[in-house]
Amino acid sequence: MLWRELRLRWRTCTLRLLALCLAALFCTHFSVEHKALPQPGLAVAPKESGVEEYHRRLGDVPIKRQVIYVRRSSKGASHGKQGADASVLRRDNLQSARWHIDLQPWADPSHSLEEEARRFLHYISKSQIICSHLATNGLTDDNVYSMKPWTVCLDDKFSLAHQIRSKQCRVYSLGLGEDANIFELNMASEGCEVHRFDPSIPSAYIHEAERLWHHRLSVDWRDPNPAIAPHRLHSNTKKLKTILNEFGHWKIDVLKADMESAEWKILENLILEGIIEQIGQLVLEIHLHWPGFEVSGNDSSVVRFWYSLFKELEHKDFKLFYTYKDLSKPQMFLKKNILNASSCYTLSWVNTRWT
Repeated sequence: MLWRELRLRWRTCTLRLLALCLAALFCTHFSVEHKALPQPGLAVAPKESGVEEYHRRLGDVPIKRQVIYVRRSSKGASHGKQGADASVLRRDNLQSARWHIDLQPWADPSHSLEEEARRFLHYISKSQIICSHLATNGLTDDNVYSMKPWTVCLDDKFSLAHQIRSKQCRVYSLGLGEDANIFELNMASEGCEVHRFDPSIPSAYIHEAERLWHHRLSVDWRDPNPAIAPHRLHSNTKKLKTILNEFGHWKIDVLKADMESAEWKILENLILEGIIEQIGQLVLEIHLHWPGFEVSGNDSSVVRFWYSLFKELEHKDFKLFYTYKDLSKPQMFLKKNILNASSCYTLSWVNTRWT
């Protein structure tokens, strides 16, 4: 009897203790919920989403500066690649594309050919900058004019003289086989890496001297149509930009070009694609007896286009330092006798950014 009474009391105490624990737990839970409710007069901020909370926390953390190192390939082209490009920054090709050059205003409201020709001829007949150390055909003797006067500037204020002394200069020569290569040979003997592009040579590649290479390539203002099989193409033509990429070259110290009236469209392409800024000096023979390949319009608009190309060069900080009027060629300007003009001039510019 006593044992039964004790067990009953123990069960009663246990139930009371369990009830007290449940009551305490309920009170605690109710208190927490009550505190979570909005208090009178206080605004409740909306709960952040996971993305918003991530960005907020990310903004509270101090940002660590990140430096990205871009390693330029040290492997050169298969023909004479030098390490000189390390001193020249590769330009970013993410510039907005240009489809045409900016044409200059007409020389005269009447759009007359004579006024356009007068402005153009005056422009190409006057140097814009003085070069005190001219080198003709790669020779320092200015009196040597046995060949076409391909002339570069070797003033110390421009980079070519320094590049020659350090044997780091590069020359591209665009032309045809009948032109003598005295300029290329002399520049190679001075220590320049010279690449001559001529579609008429018998072999695809000729290594004539230590620093002189010939390539059976024709530089054009467009790449071949990819729909045409390579063996059906009449010649191997490529844009200069494509050749530079294939050779791994990012600069040309001297670009010499005699393209027999293709110079206008090639020059336009170099300007539109920004390749002109990778050139230190430009030596160009221009032909004025007809508009040139794929240059359309009446005579006045053709001359305006020519003039606008040269003004684009000036806008890119190219300055004309040498001009030569070839009196051995017919004195014709668009098949007309105008202002005693010749049909052929040789012009030399220096990129004044390359100092």
